[in-house]
Amino acid sequence: MTNDTLDAELLRNSKCDVRYTGYLQKLRSTAAMLTGTLVCACAVTHAQAPEIGLASWYGAEFDGRVAASGAVFHQEQLTAAHRSLPFGTTVRIRRTDTGASVVVSINDRGPFIESRIVDLSNAAARQLGMLLPGVVPVALEVVQAPRPDPHTLFAVQAGTFRVPANAERTRALMEKLYGSARVVPSPSDASLQCVLVGAAATQAEAETLASAVRKSAREFESAFIVKLPASLQSVAD
Repeated sequence: MTNDTLDAELLRNSKCDVRYTGYLQKLRSTAAMLTGTLVCACAVTHAQAPEIGLASWYGAEFDGRVAASGAVFHQEQLTAAHRSLPFGTTVRIRRTDTGASVVVSINDRGPFIESRIVDLSNAAARQLGMLLPGVVPVALEVVQAPRPDPHTLFAVQAGTFRVPANAERTRALMEKLYGSARVVPSPSDASLQCVLVGAAATQAEAETLASAVRKSAREFESAFIVKLPASLQSVAD
């Protein structure tokens, strides 16, 4: 699906004013200890809380195509697409109706239907027994986070276009809003052009940018993070 219709109506992001209280300096040691405890507790709670929603699957139509992570998608590998988890994250997907489960690695972005939280490869869907129903209720739990690669940069893919003029118009808009944008050929279809925004050192930074892009206009609500192609890593802004 391409973004060849551009909505000029943009949403403005509100600014927040962060204020700090002075009494924390007087209780620095106690506050630091308490804060550290609370942060650790919140992190554990977040890690243990599963994401609940619907899972779908994709297969033969995309087999052999380059995923958002830069890896080639193979439907017989245990992989999945998620909207925001870092590439390389290992997760356990459990059907909440049958209890069947599978462990997969995140290597792509999607699904882009609001109620769905993960898109599984054919092999993973087969292990969950969901090939026929297509969509099933699941709980997603992070098993292991990936180690960051300091040499990898990430961008936000704002859209994919078949009409070059539309790609260039979107590139100019993204550059005006966020300072850096470029048009590159789609790695999976030479007839398409992708508009990539920014060059972030971490996926967390890229996700912050992606969130802003999604809110900037209705046409960009499906923007997602990709690894910058190797040819652009050394010339990234």
